[in-house]
Amino acid sequence: MRILHKKTNIVLGEDIAVADSFFERLKGLMFIKEMKGFDGLLIKNCNSIHNCFVRFPIDVIFVSNDLKVVKILRNFKPWRFSWIYFGASHALELPAGSVGEQVREGDYLEAQGV
Repeated sequence: MRILHKKTNIVLGEDIAVADSFFERLKGLMFIKEMKGFDGLLIKNCNSIHNCFVRFPIDVIFVSNDLKVVKILRNFKPWRFSWIYFGASHALELPAGSVGEQVREGDYLEAQGV
């Protein structure tokens, strides 16, 4: 799946993996050394995350069902817990530094190749 920032058409990820089963959502990015073979991870039905057992910092975009950006966590370091974002339905996890300042809360993303 490809994710775009609708306002600027900036590609946030060309090959986004989707975690929608219980086990995939539970595992997330834990126990891997890097995002190899994919650009990011979209965790469905998720409005908070932790970064325990994740070995690298990430950028996280919490989005609603219609992919409106609810919250952005830049450079979210290992062994941290996010707040619960009640307006969010999914979490998009990307390598740290992937989400530039042009992406803001209230903007919309677009998923292609779903």
